[in-house]
Amino acid sequence: MHTEFLVDEQATVDCGKRLGKQLLTGGVVYLLGDLGTGKTTLSRGILNACGYDGAVKSPTYTLVEPYELDELQLFHFDLYRLLDPEELEYMGVRDYFQPSHLCLVEWPCRGLGVIPQADVIVELTVADHGRTIHLSHESTRGEQLLTDFAP
Repeated sequence: MHTEFLVDEQATVDCGKRLGKQLLTGGVVYLLGDLGTGKTTLSRGILNACGYDGAVKSPTYTLVEPYELDELQLFHFDLYRLLDPEELEYMGVRDYFQPSHLCLVEWPCRGLGVIPQADVIVELTVADHGRTIHLSHESTRGEQLLTDFAP
């Protein structure tokens, strides 16, 4: 497990960039935290590291935002508004979760039983005047992805 204090929004983006460099081969990342803790901000940093420099918004209303990058297909999910995990089956969610794809999932608890287990779990919490990030892994792949992650 890795824990780090993020002093501001830029520190959160920078942390996402460092994490994104470890995720270029794909994987499933669960993003945990209350509303406003920086999940989408961290996702912006991950996307930047993967070669995307456009605007990044939370896919709260669309459930998933696809990003076709040069070397990677990345899918950013926000399941906050999901009423039933079965809804994911209707949108063909299993097609998104391929070994070579990177899937960032906000509010994964709303899709349990349908979405695959995480490789990496990121938990963000508000702390003092910034945020605390906790990184852990749930798979061998996740352990390998986090091996070289450093502040």
